[in-house]
Order: sequence, then C-alpha cells, then structure tokens
Amino acid sequence: MRFAIGGQVDKKKVAELVRQVGGDAVQVTEASDLEAAMQVKTGKADYYLGACHTGGGGLAMAIAMLGKSQCLTVSMPGRPPKEEEIRKAVADGVKAFAFTADHAERAVPMIVKAILERSQG
Repeated sequence: MRFAIGGQVDKKKVAELVRQVGGDAVQVTEASDLEAAMQVKTGKADYYLGACHTGGGGLAMAIAMLGKSQCLTVSMPGRPPKEEEIRKAVADGVKAFAFTADHAERAVPMIVKAILERSQG
C-alpha cells in the first residue's frame, strides 16, 4: 500500500508512524500537500495522510484535487479520532485523511490498520 504524506506539520513523524504500523506492507513518501494529493490523483500513491494544527487544513489540496467525498478530517482540536468513523470512511473509499498533529499517534495506527485490513479482506 502506497502512502503519500502531506500536511503542514510533523511529516517525518507521520511517515515514521505509517512505517511502524504497516511494516513491509507499506511504501511511504513525503511531499508537499499539492504533490502528495497529485500522487493519489495520478495513481502513484493509494492514500494521502496529512497533519496540521486544525485537522482540516491538512486536506485543502486533497479536497481540491480529489473532491470532498474522497477526504476525511479524522480529528480536530478537542475532537479525537474515532475508529468507527475511520473504518467507515475506508470502506466507503476515502483516499485522503487529515488530523491534528497531537492526535497523530492515535489517528495514524487507526487509519493504516483499517486500510490494511480492508486490502486483505
């Protein structure tokens, strides 16, 4: 599974979390928001992940490139990620996920596990 990491904050941390959770099942690239969203749009990456301070800001380019229906704000200040919401989004075909940087350690494992489970099932 190929992940493009965009967002404005903690790209290296997010990329490392994806690698830790996904192991050999994932390939990870870090890029600007625009480049990461373009990788998903052109099929060079399967999913976009991005962290920022507000949660939704990490999706601006992904929404512009992929459309709102392909994107999910996983968390925002005061609103932590919810596993059931992530699983539903993955099942519905969402390709881009964003979250606040302080929720990365919770959000990234939920997202990556849901994606890998779906791809194996």
